[in-house]
Amino acid sequence: MELKIAKLGGDGIGPEVINEAVKVCNAIAKKFNHRIFWSEAMVGADAIQKVGDPYPNKTHNTCLNSDAILFGAIGDPKFDNDPNSKIRPEQGLLKMRKKLGLFANIRPTFTFDSLIESSPIKSEIIKGIDIIFVRELTGGIYFGKKGRKHNGEIAYDTCTYSKEEIVRLAKIGFELASKRTKKLCCVDKANVLETSRLWRETVQSMEMDYPDVKVSYEFVDAVAMRLIQWPNNYDVLITENLFGDILTDEASVISGSMGLMPSASIGNKICLYEPIHGSYPEAAGRNIANPLAAILSAAMMFENSFGLKDEAQLIRKVVNKSLNKRIVTKDLSKNKSHSTSYVGDWITKNI
Repeated sequence: MELKIAKLGGDGIGPEVINEAVKVCNAIAKKFNHRIFWSEAMVGADAIQKVGDPYPNKTHNTCLNSDAILFGAIGDPKFDNDPNSKIRPEQGLLKMRKKLGLFANIRPTFTFDSLIESSPIKSEIIKGIDIIFVRELTGGIYFGKKGRKHNGEIAYDTCTYSKEEIVRLAKIGFELASKRTKKLCCVDKANVLETSRLWRETVQSMEMDYPDVKVSYEFVDAVAMRLIQWPNNYDVLITENLFGDILTDEASVISGSMGLMPSASIGNKICLYEPIHGSYPEAAGRNIANPLAAILSAAMMFENSFGLKDEAQLIRKVVNKSLNKRIVTKDLSKNKSHSTSYVGDWITKNI
């Protein structure tokens, strides 16, 4: 099978972890007799420095001409520390999602038996956890009208959603829940926000189309608490952009490290796969970043975009083997640890 994949390393540790994922992909392709055509493109702070645009047209065309996208991270403290900066790396991420129509982020949270004690939460609370967040990506407050008035002393950000945006996101959640434990939680703030009331009304109107799915409706602040107290009570959760951004980062620490969890951003034409961690600029260039989230994102890509389940399963099997044998980076080991490239090489060799 021929696979055309866009490789977008991005900023910070992004290029380092994606390079390890590429090694693993190439090993899988060799083992299963596939041929991968990689197209590399720039995005984020790297693209700003080179061409003045965090998501250049050339990068967009590269993505459009690919079957899937493997993406690292975006972000640079140089821009974070300058509130007056007109161009920011994160604008490239939002622009990419909007232009490619990547409207849903699928973000799993699960634990590894060998790392259960690495989590800051008691093992009896999180053991066996397997939940999926479906976060809306191209609407809400991040994309609404924003600005300043009264000489810049008042700022505003507008949250806007249409029923159509909610339906297409909720449909993914219902379908996922139908294939799992048939439990779906809609996360909102319907006691305060009009957009949340539209979310709740819309999801309620869809329940009759999925009679086997039991739907609950919970306020975002309650979910933030219950994720730590009783995470196993959840299975599939759907929510809007801002709430999803915050809750998925909270949930990521359940596994023991943000360097472990993969994600997929789903669109009508193409899908993007990325580790959930950020650019972690303090670790950039030091060969210490955990590449497993990027490698597991590649596994999601093989399964979801290409239907190659055996290939994806082999990657997950070898990642589990590396964890059991403690072939891990310093975020997962207080004693002996290995470099980013060593972990990637070990997994590649074992595949």
